[in-house]
Amino acid sequence: MTALRVKRALVSVWDKTGVVELCERLAAAGVELVSSGGTAAVLEAAGLPVTRVADVTGASEMLGGRVKTLHPVIHGALLADLDDPAHRADLAERGIEPIQLVVSNLYPFSATVADPDVTEAAAIEKIDIGGPTMVRAAAKNHAHVAAVTSPDQYEEVASAVEAGGLTLEQRKRLASAAFYATASYDAAIVNWMHRDDALPESMVLPLERYDSLRYGENPHQPAAVYRVSGRSPWWSSARLLQGKAMSFNNYADAEAAWALVCGFDEPAAVVVKHTNPCGVAVANDVATAFDRAWECDPLSAFGGIVALNRPMNESAAQLIARNFTEVVIAPDFDAAAIDVLSAKASLRLIAAEAPHRGDLDMRRLEDGMLAQTRDVIAKTEWRVVTDIAPTDEQMTDLRLAWAVAASTKSNAVVIATDGAAVGVGAGDQSRVGAAERAVARAGKRAEGGVAASDAFFPFRDGLDTLVDAGVAAVVQPGGSKRDDEVIAAANERNVVMVFTGHRHFRH
Repeated sequence: MTALRVKRALVSVWDKTGVVELCERLAAAGVELVSSGGTAAVLEAAGLPVTRVADVTGASEMLGGRVKTLHPVIHGALLADLDDPAHRADLAERGIEPIQLVVSNLYPFSATVADPDVTEAAAIEKIDIGGPTMVRAAAKNHAHVAAVTSPDQYEEVASAVEAGGLTLEQRKRLASAAFYATASYDAAIVNWMHRDDALPESMVLPLERYDSLRYGENPHQPAAVYRVSGRSPWWSSARLLQGKAMSFNNYADAEAAWALVCGFDEPAAVVVKHTNPCGVAVANDVATAFDRAWECDPLSAFGGIVALNRPMNESAAQLIARNFTEVVIAPDFDAAAIDVLSAKASLRLIAAEAPHRGDLDMRRLEDGMLAQTRDVIAKTEWRVVTDIAPTDEQMTDLRLAWAVAASTKSNAVVIATDGAAVGVGAGDQSRVGAAERAVARAGKRAEGGVAASDAFFPFRDGLDTLVDAGVAAVVQPGGSKRDDEVIAAANERNVVMVFTGHRHFRH
């Protein structure tokens, strides 16, 4: 099929970016510009010849501008199959001239409802009707019409028009983008109308490809990373200061590391491998925090992801440079730190803002999703259930161990001392097995330390494993039918036990 020559364009946009420049090129190519409302005023102010929609339809705008292009003359010009003699006869009978190009972007609904003070009436007023209707009409009839929905498309479209027309391949691609634009727009409206439902009856998640990845978890798996349309997750605004593009596994590990480290108020460092923390520490400065975090499990940390919740300085960079890491994330990097780390050209340095995590945690099933409210560490009062109460120092370490356990794959047991994790037992099928792993990694550092278990101890064996290694205080959610036996065992062994009342399974 030959390229579609554009003789007539309908232009109606909310975002006026680049529209004058586009229409100047269209007009210079002999295209008639049909427009209405604010768009027509902008084009006329730029000295461009404009045919008003009202002059085409014979009907003036009404309802304060709610009805402008919703008219048979406009939609007949957009929807006519010009290969169908009956359609051509209908147009001729009504004196309708076909339109070959629609340029439209929609009212800023998502930006409007992002304002926490927006009224319902103001939000509803920004639900576009005419724009999506003519965009969908043009996209449906892409055999004869091109639908343009983003300023990013203007250069390609203008160049094509100047060169003689838009190919069918171009029009199909534009139509696909147009249907995505209207679908994601409707999704934003649906989700806003369900905004007070934690788990609504229906959800629509429009996803747009943010980047193509070299491969997935394994080299034989093609992969990409997608972003929810209209959202700005921390990783999409992060700055890659050095190193190769992020991999699939880098994204997964970075998400886990950044979420955990940003949960601490004190200067903190986190080391993550396969989404599990293998080192966490807080200190007076990030260099010390990193040094202590790496000491937790240097073998597992090799090739891991490092995250700091304070800007990277030269001292921290010198410590990191001694080890092999894939990615380092921090709020910022000073020039001296970048200079030190530049010796490792493949090391990815990422400056990022704190994550703004959504209310829902979603996991993929076969043709479905699991959805739950996001797991957060409750600010409830913990309950001491043993005869011995924790010291202030123990309580501080218990809270750190608890935060780490909540971010570790279940079953999880974490041993900590003096502001640092020293043993992480992750992903074990049994509670006692997780305790044994934590003890094995902590070694003698467990003596006098504390431990956290992400779920209750079903038997006393897990507790005994920890106490045998020298652990002096334990935090767990409680809730087992054998809680009394486990508490009695803690009293028997003269250790502290604290119940949180909240479990933190992670699968």
